[in-house]
Amino acid sequence: MKKKTNILLIYTGGTIGMVKDYKTGALKAFNFEELVKNIPELKQLDCNLKGVSFEEPIDSSNMNPDYWGVIASIIEEHYADNDGFVVLHGSDTMSYSASALSFMLENLEKPVIFTGSQLPIGDLRTDAKENLITSIEIAALQKKGKPVVQEVGLYFEYKLYRGNRTTKINAEHFEAFASLNHPPLVESGVHLKVHQNYLIKKMTKNKSLQVHKKLDNNVAILKLFPGLNQNVLQSVLNIPDLKALILETYGAGNAPMDKWFLGAVKKAVENGLHIINVTQCSGGSVSMGHYETSEKLKAMQLVNGKDITTEAAVAKAMYLLGAGVPDKLFKTIFETPLRGEMV
Repeated sequence: MKKKTNILLIYTGGTIGMVKDYKTGALKAFNFEELVKNIPELKQLDCNLKGVSFEEPIDSSNMNPDYWGVIASIIEEHYADNDGFVVLHGSDTMSYSASALSFMLENLEKPVIFTGSQLPIGDLRTDAKENLITSIEIAALQKKGKPVVQEVGLYFEYKLYRGNRTTKINAEHFEAFASLNHPPLVESGVHLKVHQNYLIKKMTKNKSLQVHKKLDNNVAILKLFPGLNQNVLQSVLNIPDLKALILETYGAGNAPMDKWFLGAVKKAVENGLHIINVTQCSGGSVSMGHYETSEKLKAMQLVNGKDITTEAAVAKAMYLLGAGVPDKLFKTIFETPLRGEMV
C-alpha cells in the first residue's frame, strides 16, 4: 500500500487566509484549524495535512527578515516529519520571501511552495482554492520515494515558478506573477505537467539541511531615472552602515556618463560598498561592457547581477552579508549561481 505523504501548511497571513464578514464587508483571518471546512475538496487529496500558523498573522507588507527566520525555523523544526511544505503568504512581498527562503535553506531536498491569492477563500470567484489545492498536490509529488520538486517554488494561477525567479506584475489579475528569465517548473492543466529539465539538479546527495537565519539588512535599492540628481545619489551612497546597494540600471546594465555620477559610484566602491548592477527591465540580463554606457561600470568592478531579479538580489545580498562573506570574495560569490537564481 502506497504511503501517504505528509504536507505541512504554514499560514503567515495574507488574503488567502481571510474570510469576509458579509455584514461589515471587512476581511478577517479565519481559524486555520478549520481550513478543511472552508475547502472540503482538501479531503480528496491523497496526503496527510497539518497546519501551523504565525501567532499573529501579518499582512505581507509587514514582512521582514525576522519573519523569514520564523518561517525557516518552522520548516527546520518539522523537516524530518514532513515530505513537503506549503507557505500561505500575501502576494505583495511573496517574491522577496520565496527568494530569501531559497538562500536560507541550504541542501533543501523537499518542496517549499509559496502560494496565495488575489481574493479571499470565501469569495465566489476566488482563486484561493485552486492555488492552495494545486500547491499541495505539487508538494506531495513523489518519484521513487523522493520528492519531485526539491527547491523553493511559487505557485500562482496554474504555474509553479522557481521562487527566486519571480516578480509580482499585477495587483488585480489572477495571473499576478511572472518569471520572465526562467520557464515554469510545473504547469497545471487537466494533468500536472512537470518540466524535469527546469528543476534544480542536486549535485550532491545525503547532505543535511542547513538553515541560515542570520541576514544583514544593511541593503538599499536605487532605481536610475532621467533627472536623478547628485544630492539624491549622494544621500543614498552615504547611508550610515550601508553595505550593499542594488542599482537598477537601464536595459543591459547601462547608466549615465556624467562625471559626477561615475565619480560618486567609483568612490563608493573604493570605500567598500558592494554595488550590484541589475536591470530595471522585467526580463533580460545585465551585460556590462556591451555598450559604452556600461563599460566604465565594469571597469569599476560593480557586481554583475546578470539576469537576477531585484527581489532575489536583495535576498542574496542580505544572505551573503549575514554569512560574513569577506569583501574580497563578495563579488565572485554573488556572481555565482547558488540556488538557480541566475545563469
